Amino acid sequence: MKKKEKTITLEGHEMRLSNLDKLMYPDDGITKGDVINYYQRIAEYMLPHTMNRPISMQRFPDGVGHKGFYQKDASDYFPAFITRVKVPLREKGKFNEQVCLNNAASLAYLANQGVLTSHPWLSRRDKLEYPDRMIFDLDPGKEKDFPHIVQIARSLRDICTEIGLFPYPMLTGSKGLHVTIPIIRNLKFAEIKEFARSIAQIMVLKFPDLLTLELRKGKRKGKIFVDILRNEYGQTAVAPYSLRSLKGAPIATPLTWNELDSKSYAQKYTIANIFRRLARNGDPWENIQMHAVSLKGARKKLAVMNEA
Repeated sequence: MKKKEKTITLEGHEMRLSNLDKLMYPDDGITKGDVINYYQRIAEYMLPHTMNRPISMQRFPDGVGHKGFYQKDASDYFPAFITRVKVPLREKGKFNEQVCLNNAASLAYLANQGVLTSHPWLSRRDKLEYPDRMIFDLDPGKEKDFPHIVQIARSLRDICTEIGLFPYPMLTGSKGLHVTIPIIRNLKFAEIKEFARSIAQIMVLKFPDLLTLELRKGKRKGKIFVDILRNEYGQTAVAPYSLRSLKGAPIATPLTWNELDSKSYAQKYTIANIFRRLARNGDPWENIQMHAVSLKGARKKLAVMNEA
C-alpha cells in the first residue's frame, strides 16, 4: 500500500513529509500527520520558550508503542533552516552541535523525523553558562499524590514571591509539575542550583512528612521528590507545549496559578483539548521573561527570612 506523503512550504522552506498515515499514538489513532499539524499550529505559543536554547530531541520513529531514543547532536542531513549551536565539551577544543527550535519549519521537520518531545536548556546559546530560568520539578511518584503537589507548589510560590521572584506553574504532561522562575542572567548554574537547594530545604522543613531531597528512590519512603537537578549546565526540562510519549498524547501545559487546583493532574491537557484552552486563556507564560529578576537580591531576602 502506498504510503501517504506530501510536500509543503513553510516560512519559505520546502520540505517533503513522509508516512503521514503512520500511527504515532496507536491507542488513540493519532498519526504522524496529526503530530506535524499540531506542531505547525502550536508554533506561535511554543517557539518563544525554545528560541535559541539547545535542545535534546526525544524521537519515536515508529510511534509510542516502540522504544524511542534521545538525540542531542544535530544530524548531518538536517536542513540549513534549523539553527545549530556549538556546545563546548569538557574535553578542551571539542563540542557538540545541537539544535535550537527557532522557527515553525524546524518544528514541522523534526516532527516528520519522529521527534515528539523537545527538552531545552535553561540557558540560551549566547550565554550557555548563565541560565535565565530556574526550575523546581515536583515529582509525585504516585498519581494519588497530585493534590499534595498542588499544595506544595502553592507554598513554594508564596516563598518565592516573598523574596521578590515570579514563579510560573506548568503541568509536565507526564507525572508531575514544574515551577519555573525567570531570572536575570548574571549567575552561573552552580550558584543557581545552590540557591534552589536553599529554597528546597525550606520546603522540606515545612513539609517533612511529604517532601524529600533524597536522590535515591529507594530511600524516599514514598515522599515527593523536590528535584533541583535541572539547574545544572547541560541539563534540560520539557518544553512548554511539547507532546509527551504517553497514551492520549498529553502536553506539557503552562498554567496560571488560579488554574492550578485540587482537580489538576499532570496529563489534563492533550492534543485533543489544548487549543480550546489556548483560545480561552491564551499562553499564561507569554510575558514570563519580562518578570525576570536578579537572584542576588533574592538571596539576601532569603537569608533574612531564614534568620527570622
